[in-house]
Amino acid sequence: MRELTEQALLQQVAPAGALVNKQGDILYLHGRTGLYLEPAPGEAGIYNIIKMAREGLRQDLTTALHKAARAREIVICPGLRVKTNGEFTTVNLAVRPVAPGSTASLDAPLYLVTLEESHPVGPEQAHQAAALQLIAAADDTGASTGLSAGTDADVQIAMLKQELRAKDEYLQTSNEELETSNEELKSSNEEMQSVNEELQSTNEELETSKEELQSVNEELATVNNELQTKVADLSHANNDMNNLLAGTGIGTVFVDHHQRILRFTPAASVIINLIFSDVGRPLGHIVSNLIGYNRMVADIQAVLNTLIPKEVEVQTTAGKYYMMRIHPYRTLDNVIEGAVITFVDITEMKQAKELLQKANGLHRLAVVVRDARDAITVQDLDGRILAWNPGAERMYGWCEAEALVMNVRDRVPEGLREEALAKVLHLDHAEILEPYRTQRITKAGAVVDVWLTSTALVNEAGRMYAIATTERAQGLKD
Repeated sequence: MRELTEQALLQQVAPAGALVNKQGDILYLHGRTGLYLEPAPGEAGIYNIIKMAREGLRQDLTTALHKAARAREIVICPGLRVKTNGEFTTVNLAVRPVAPGSTASLDAPLYLVTLEESHPVGPEQAHQAAALQLIAAADDTGASTGLSAGTDADVQIAMLKQELRAKDEYLQTSNEELETSNEELKSSNEEMQSVNEELQSTNEELETSKEELQSVNEELATVNNELQTKVADLSHANNDMNNLLAGTGIGTVFVDHHQRILRFTPAASVIINLIFSDVGRPLGHIVSNLIGYNRMVADIQAVLNTLIPKEVEVQTTAGKYYMMRIHPYRTLDNVIEGAVITFVDITEMKQAKELLQKANGLHRLAVVVRDARDAITVQDLDGRILAWNPGAERMYGWCEAEALVMNVRDRVPEGLREEALAKVLHLDHAEILEPYRTQRITKAGAVVDVWLTSTALVNEAGRMYAIATTERAQGLKD
C-alpha cells in the first residue's frame, strides 16, 4: 500500500524533471517534459537538455546549470515564460546538485533539473510579487532602487533590472564557459600537437621500416633468384642422373636404413618385380626373379652393419646372369643413410668365359690329337672324312688334303665293309665302342691290322652327327 500510495503521489504531485551531467546531457527523464523540451534538429545522438529547451527556457537553464555546477547549490528561477504550442506558460525552474553519497559510484557529479508550472495569479499580484522580488534582490546586493514598491513604474523598472541582471549573469556564464572551452581547446590543441609529434615520429619509424622492408625485399628477391637457379641446376642434375642410370642399363635400387625402397631404375624392375607404387615399401616384401638366392635382405643388413661392400653372382629365371653389388649409401658429409644395390649384366661375359673354356679344351685336344702316335680321324654319318691327324698320315700315307676328299669306305677292305657299317649302326645306340680288331688299307695298297676305337659325337639335342676313331697299327700284311 505504501509503494502504491507513493507512486500515485509522484504521478500527481511530482514536477517534470531530468537527471543531467555538468554539460547538460540527459541521463534520465521523469514526468511529462514535452511542454518544456523538444528534440533538436539534426542527427540523433546523446540528448542534451540545453539544446532541447524551448523558447524562454534555454537562457535561464544554461545560467542556472552553470551556477549550480560552480557553487554546488540549489538554483531556482521562478516565473519563466516558456513558449509552448504558440502560447506562453509560466514555469518555475530549479537545478539541484544530487547528493554525493548517491553518486559515489559515478565518475562526474549529476544535477536534477525540475520544471513545474506556476499557479496563475492576477496581474497586479504578479507585478507586485515581481517588484518585491527584484527589490529584495537589489537590497541583498546593497543597491537601492530609489522607487517605492507598489507603483507600476517601479515594477517595470524592477523587471528591467531583473532582466538586465539575468542577461549579465548569462553573459558572465557564457564568458566562463567560453574560457573553459578555450582552456579545453588549448589542452586539446596541446594533446593534438603531442599526438602530431607522435605521429611524425611514428611516420619516421614507418619510413625507416619501409626502407628496411625494401632492403629485405631486395635481399629476398636476390635469394629467390639464387634458389630458382639452384632449383634449375638441381633439376638438370636430376635429369642427367636419371638419364645416366637409364642409359647404362645397370639395375639400381636405393634403400634406407630400414630397407625401404627410395628409388630404382627401370632395369632393376626386370630383376626384381618393382613398380612405381613400391616406393616406400620394404624390399623384403617384393618378390624377385632370382634363382637360388634368397639372402638379399640379410646381405643388405650385413653391409649396413659392417659398411663392407658385398658382391654376389646371381641368375634370373630368364637365364641371364648378373653381378649384384651392395654398397653403403654415403652423403657428401660421409653419413650413411642406407644402401645401394646394383645389378650388372654379365651374361655375355659368362657365355664368353664358357666359350673360352671350351676353346681351351679344344686347343688342348688339338694338341693331343696332333702329337698322338695313333691315327685319329673324324667322319660324318655318310663316311666323309672330316679330320685327319699327322698320326693317320704316317700310318696310311695320305696327307690331310688328300684324306679330306676321301670316304672311309676307301680305306676299308671290301670284305669288311658290311661289318664296318654294322659297327656304325651299333654306335648309334652307344657313345663309345670298346676297342676291336679290324683292318684298313694304306695309300700303297697294303692292308694294316689295327685296333679301332669309335666314339660318337652328339650335338646339344643329343643326336649323333659324326664319329671319331682312334686307330693303332698292329703290323703290316701283304
